[in-house]
Amino acid sequence: MEQRTYNQYCATARTLDLIGERWTLLLIRELLTGPKRYGDLQASLRGLGTGLLAARLKHLEREGLARKVTLPAPARTPAYALTEAGEELGPAVLALARWGLKWAMDERRGGETFHAGWAVLGLRACFDPDAAVGLRAVYEFHVDDEVLHARVDDGTVETIHGPARRPDATITITEEAFVEVTARTLTFSDAIEAGTAAATGDAEALRRLPVLFRLPARRSRPAG
Repeated sequence: MEQRTYNQYCATARTLDLIGERWTLLLIRELLTGPKRYGDLQASLRGLGTGLLAARLKHLEREGLARKVTLPAPARTPAYALTEAGEELGPAVLALARWGLKWAMDERRGGETFHAGWAVLGLRACFDPDAAVGLRAVYEFHVDDEVLHARVDDGTVETIHGPARRPDATITITEEAFVEVTARTLTFSDAIEAGTAAATGDAEALRRLPVLFRLPARRSRPAG
């Protein structure tokens, strides 16, 4: 498959030459949360055919953005991980996510897929470092069967797939309620009142939760 190019001597154009093809940036999004097996990528990117997935992964390898690895024991299976260059796309992907939460996200459309694991990056995109100054706490999130956790450490955050060893607070929410909260058609407090969400644990950690992970106010894009 011939790689298309903008043929411009411009850093933005050169970057889009590398990651501007359909699905490429979403593959990077998936790998930003850690190495993934081929099957994991297929499951998270429904609609991406096997042939195109293989082609996009080969492209990322060829361009030095991803590499093949072997997962540690007990898995010991082949997987894909980002290189240093690929990892440095993280801030750009998070900036796109923040823009999307403000200007593009409304109610879920018919046929749109959702994977609760995307919340790992979503939490980073919504994190307010100023609100986390002086706080050290671990939050564990359960979105239906998906478990992830966030480790807040004095203005920084690390979000990871899987359970925490000793969470200070645990938040449980159904996938449907999580989607509604993201769309701003439901508040987290209303979800708790309705029984579709629950929050338990350290009182101070729970008190800080609403300001730590805060969705930006949604804005409309008026047609010109």
